[in-house]
Amino acid sequence: MARSRRRSTRSNVQKSPVSSPLSSRSNTPGTLEVPDAGPLQDNKDACPACANDSADYNSVFSKESWIRCDVCLTWYHWRCAGNGGDLDAVDKWYCAACMNADPTLAITLKAPARKSFRKRTQRDYANLNAGMGSDPNRWQRIAAEKTFKEDRFKRFKGEDVGLEWIEEDEDAMTEPIVIERTDGLGMKMPPSDFTVDDVAELVGEDTPIEVIDVASQSTSPGWTMGKWNDYFNLEPEAREKICNVISLEISGTKLSDLILPPRLVRELDWVENYWPSTRKGKGHVYPKVQLYCLMGVANAWTDWHIDFAGSSVYYHILHGSKVFYFIRPTPDNLAAYERWSGTDLQNHTWLGDMVDEVIKVELAQGNTMIIPTGWIHAVYTPVDTLVFGGNFLHSYDVAKQLRVWNIEISTQVPKKFRFPMFSKLCWYVGDKVLRDLKSPSGSPLPPRVQESMAALADFLVSEARTLERGSEQAKKEVKDQIPSDRVKDAPAMARELRWRLRLAAGYSSDDDGRRINRNGGELTNGNKRRRVSSASPSLDEALGPFKHFKPKAWDSVKTQTKTEEVRIEKKARPTDGEDWVDRWVNETQTNEDAEVTIRGEVVDKVRRTAKGVERQRIERVVEEWTWT
Repeated sequence: MARSRRRSTRSNVQKSPVSSPLSSRSNTPGTLEVPDAGPLQDNKDACPACANDSADYNSVFSKESWIRCDVCLTWYHWRCAGNGGDLDAVDKWYCAACMNADPTLAITLKAPARKSFRKRTQRDYANLNAGMGSDPNRWQRIAAEKTFKEDRFKRFKGEDVGLEWIEEDEDAMTEPIVIERTDGLGMKMPPSDFTVDDVAELVGEDTPIEVIDVASQSTSPGWTMGKWNDYFNLEPEAREKICNVISLEISGTKLSDLILPPRLVRELDWVENYWPSTRKGKGHVYPKVQLYCLMGVANAWTDWHIDFAGSSVYYHILHGSKVFYFIRPTPDNLAAYERWSGTDLQNHTWLGDMVDEVIKVELAQGNTMIIPTGWIHAVYTPVDTLVFGGNFLHSYDVAKQLRVWNIEISTQVPKKFRFPMFSKLCWYVGDKVLRDLKSPSGSPLPPRVQESMAALADFLVSEARTLERGSEQAKKEVKDQIPSDRVKDAPAMARELRWRLRLAAGYSSDDDGRRINRNGGELTNGNKRRRVSSASPSLDEALGPFKHFKPKAWDSVKTQTKTEEVRIEKKARPTDGEDWVDRWVNETQTNEDAEVTIRGEVVDKVRRTAKGVERQRIERVVEEWTWT
């Protein structure tokens, strides 16, 4: 249902009749004629959940967000009856009274739109009407003039894409890979003759869908699955505009029964493995990002973007073809993307000109691609194409996922276009990893996962600090994302997770190390007092060496060479025999002259420690003795 804003200056707020055409979220519902509106809704703004409905109290909120129960049709203030979440994301909503009366009722959210979700700048419609920036084919013309790096991404057989590959190959899930045939991939897809007609039948022709107008790269309103099916089946020359569908999430539909993501995706996916199974499925609110249907007509273009929260993607072309343009997620390239995204640059600047290189990859029917965390990409559709895919977060590159999440915040991406319940999912993951670390039977984490989980722990500790010291609004935002069914003491859990991960990595608990704040940025070290018991040995003495111990690197290493010196010393030549070294070194001076050439260097190493500064000074001296 579409949301608007309504002012609390209306003369009457009443229960709406069932036939009311108004949305369940509104600002200006109009005057509704109902014989009996009840004593709470008499000639003034009245919300049954209001703690104080006096005129003085309501005057503070001259502009209110309202929501209507889909059973009893009673209107409530969102601030009174809601949970503090995003009202735009609500699909079906029920008041507490109706949910208590019927336990089968459950509040549901809309599936997040999988679209180019950058902050959009105001467009110049005068120029658009004049034909400037309104040509959907301008992207291909720009691309045709550019030079691209040769595609050297690895091609795999389906049976080779598994956890063993990730654990044995250090480069696994750091670059896109292509699986040309699905045999052995552990994936289920509809038959190759499956069409958009079949999609419409299984999803429902009346289902609203989000359609992108390629020329403006913005949403085109008023589309249903049936209307899109009619458009898709037109001859190319009969289509007035070039449009694209990349945000149709199909979980819970009959179509979802025909699709199963690749085995590797299911083994890595945080939602699949860490979100409680009792809180998934019909009637539950959880991140639904695993199953998308993408339908693009010939010459469609999706502009440069990174999938939300840096999530990885699996992408299978059922029929048709695609051309991908990739930019590596290096620090410099991500910074360029952040400058470009949400500014006027994106209207007239080819992002590829702001980065080191662009890699072009062509995919054909039957190909499957896995795109890892953070890769910037644009997509061109040469012919009408039907694709199935999905997004997933995983434990092998958490730091980069947080970096992209931070970019979304800094570029003001609306919450409804970000990864749904991202922070809550992070808490679920952290809680499960901590339980595994504490378990006597738990197996050690792979080195890559251990390093990645350290970034997650730093992020959760940062969230805990916000909960303890932040503003009231910030505290509320963090608290709303903590899953109270699993995490009872969030600050203690986050700090214990970080501590246990550091012990597993061979660090002592007083080494604060690197910390990531709630925006994914890095914090400098702070001072932390360590409680020391004189009756117990030090932590390092008690723990001893660790398998993966890595001492902290030196902050500065400088080498100074001494000037060569030559002098005459009185010492006898070395004698024969196995013990000549001891005799020569301990021998006192003699009358025999020897020329000694002396060379030397001094190495200074300095680094910060929890207590101050550590310095090592190493002096090396080389003597060459010769006798005339």
